[in-house]
Amino acid sequence: MTSAELFNQIKAKKSFLCIGLDTDIQKIPRQLLDTTDPIFAFNKEIIDATHDLAVAYKPNLAFYESLGVNGWNSLEKTVNYIRYNYPDLFIIADAKRGDIGNTSNLYARAFFDAMDFDAVTVAPYMGEDSVTPFFTYVGKWVILLALTSNKGADDFQYMTENNEKLFERVIKTSAKWGNEDNMMYVVGATRAEMLADIRKIIPNHFLLVPGVGAQGGSLEEVAKNGLNKQCGLLVNSSRQIIYAGKDEKFAEKAREAALEVRDEMAGLLEKYL
Repeated sequence: MTSAELFNQIKAKKSFLCIGLDTDIQKIPRQLLDTTDPIFAFNKEIIDATHDLAVAYKPNLAFYESLGVNGWNSLEKTVNYIRYNYPDLFIIADAKRGDIGNTSNLYARAFFDAMDFDAVTVAPYMGEDSVTPFFTYVGKWVILLALTSNKGADDFQYMTENNEKLFERVIKTSAKWGNEDNMMYVVGATRAEMLADIRKIIPNHFLLVPGVGAQGGSLEEVAKNGLNKQCGLLVNSSRQIIYAGKDEKFAEKAREAALEVRDEMAGLLEKYL
């Protein structure tokens, strides 16, 4: 999927919502535990209830890996279900991989060949040769960690040398590895005030923005500082949507929560684009 195709989805749905499928077996409604695959059953209902409001879904792999083989099976069934029923949706593997080239080749094969994700999150710490193997897959994306929303981001990401913060150096250097049709960046919503400065470095790249909702990030601030002419944003919301309801009407409640976010996004697109 190209950035233009992604933007067309955003315009059609008036939404730049990415729903995080952080599906915790300990938090899903109890009635699903009697099904043959509770994780997939939960994901399926969430996806069916929200697919027309979102442009992307982002399974966080830790929630699936923690269940061993059964979790991987649930993940594969989830991706296949989206591919078959809603093929225009963008699917992100939130894996945060990053290793030497040989290993990255196999990570890329796993997520792009075996699992057919559109994108994978990648950590930049090991440098160019740990990232470039992912670019060998045409139509697939690297989403590089740049400025994260967690408290620990202050430990390293804001370190400054010659008036340049470390996350700025990461963006400036890595932007030469890919292009606007195969590389995005993670920028946390709780750091929304930095988006304007980041846009000066990469005005045309898409940004994946977590931290809206349960983590307290402001969607208004993200849009004001981060939107570009092609929107250029995928804003992720996970817990606020998928756990909006805890009983048999959980999917209905998830839709209501997603609709509230989508409607706000529609207004922001009209306001700033």
